[in-house]
Amino acid sequence: MKMIYSLPVLAILLATAMSSIFVVDVREKVLVLQFGEVKQVVDEPGLYFKAPFIQEVFRYDDRILGLVTDPQEITFADQRRLVVDAFARWRIVDLQKFRRAVGLGGIDEARNNLSKIVNPEVRDVLGSVPLQSVLSEDRVALMNKIRDNARAKAATLGIDVIDVRLTRTDLPQQNLNATYSRMQAERQRDATDEIARGNEAAQTLRAEADRAAVEITSEASKQAEIIRGQADAKRSAIYAQAYGQDPEFYAFTRSLSAYTNALKSGTTAFVMAPKGEFFHYFGVDPVDQAAAGPASAATGTGSTVAGGSAPKAP
Repeated sequence: MKMIYSLPVLAILLATAMSSIFVVDVREKVLVLQFGEVKQVVDEPGLYFKAPFIQEVFRYDDRILGLVTDPQEITFADQRRLVVDAFARWRIVDLQKFRRAVGLGGIDEARNNLSKIVNPEVRDVLGSVPLQSVLSEDRVALMNKIRDNARAKAATLGIDVIDVRLTRTDLPQQNLNATYSRMQAERQRDATDEIARGNEAAQTLRAEADRAAVEITSEASKQAEIIRGQADAKRSAIYAQAYGQDPEFYAFTRSLSAYTNALKSGTTAFVMAPKGEFFHYFGVDPVDQAAAGPASAATGTGSTVAGGSAPKAP
């Protein structure tokens, strides 16, 4: 029976002992509160004791934490604008101040309060300098100034601001669109200039090629005419030499050429008396034809139809 009554007592004693012990991790800090009042601050890892049931343990991250601020449009001293956001690194250094500042909100409430400190500092510090300072080596000094100002104000929160860095510096959307349009227009103008220069160079090359073609063609025609003239002269010399040996044969071949050209088939037919030197080789002597007179014409002797009868051999 005593054993049965002792088990609940042992359980209660064990629960009481367990509730009075807590362990602090190396990555955290601890506040021990009794009825809302701070009784103990623990910032070293290890095993600790507290009054059971009436004291509470609140744990806070002891590591370096980060804060990304919302993008904001900054107007610089030279009236130029950029959209800027920053990244801050911070750490809890005074748990009692931190607890009083954030209450039960913890880390999330601390980030919210810290962003209300960092954002105005970014706007005030950057707004006092021209844009070129942010884009030059002076940027580091500006970020350090933002950090120092934010650190002084965040000390009331029990927070140490370790560093502040600008993560983005972009043009506002309307300025960005205008910049893109201007860049596009500049590239289009450059492309148009390049095309114009290319067309000009093409026209120059084409004109030079045409002139060279005309010169080459003219030179070739000149050489051809010279060669043709030399060939014609040589041919005429050969003809003259050949025909000079037999003038009658020369006259006969010349007459045949004339007959061939004048009496082609398919041309207009005509009827005429074979009189004159042109029909000398048709077998009718012009003197005999004249003596025959009307009788020959009446009987049709010696008449011919152009393109019909063939000449006789001499």
